[in-house]
Amino acid sequence: MKLPDPTAIYPNDYGTSCYIKNVVHAPNIFIGDYTYYDDPIDPAGFEKNNILFNYPEFGDRLIIGKFCSIACGTQFIMGPANHRICSASTYPFAVFCEEWAEVVPPHMEQLPRKGDIVIGNDVWLGYKCTILPGVPIGDGAIIAAHSVVSRDVSPYCIAAGNPARCVKKRFDDELIALLQQYKWWDLSRTKLLDILPLLCDPDIEKLRKKIRCELHKTDESNLV
Repeated sequence: MKLPDPTAIYPNDYGTSCYIKNVVHAPNIFIGDYTYYDDPIDPAGFEKNNILFNYPEFGDRLIIGKFCSIACGTQFIMGPANHRICSASTYPFAVFCEEWAEVVPPHMEQLPRKGDIVIGNDVWLGYKCTILPGVPIGDGAIIAAHSVVSRDVSPYCIAAGNPARCVKKRFDDELIALLQQYKWWDLSRTKLLDILPLLCDPDIEKLRKKIRCELHKTDESNLV
């Protein structure tokens, strides 16, 4: 049986989807297995075209979990894109060197620090959405097309708009908790194959029962 290879660059014959873990090289970017970016023109150019203003020396990181689906045109804006806002002028005088740079503080030192962008597992980022610095997006979330995400998105929420707001939860609180406890994205390749039919079944109650059973077995084994 041939399973998808997480080390492949192009995982299928279409050539538009790319497992981006295998083409991104910046030391401050971390991407999980099977997360793909889809682009009909240059999917392997994800780092250059879609991660903007990334200067690792600034100190922020982009962390994306496993099994994420990233639609064409999605962009991640890193911290150095910001300007100083604590003073009368936001203009980056130091960037233009010479005498200006000699009389003002170093550019990077004055930029506001929002922190890392952290995307969970099994997140779907819709067409041409934008993720701003310091934003966490929880497991299983969906970001609608053209949304601008400037604040936290909870696990298994659907967020839309500019700024993006949670429109609704995908599931009830119990199932969300079960999914986060079960962490199907961390299963072995063969065990994942067994549960795939339930992950794709519209009858969510079948999955709920399966996860309850699996977690119960785990709890019992820990008591032995």
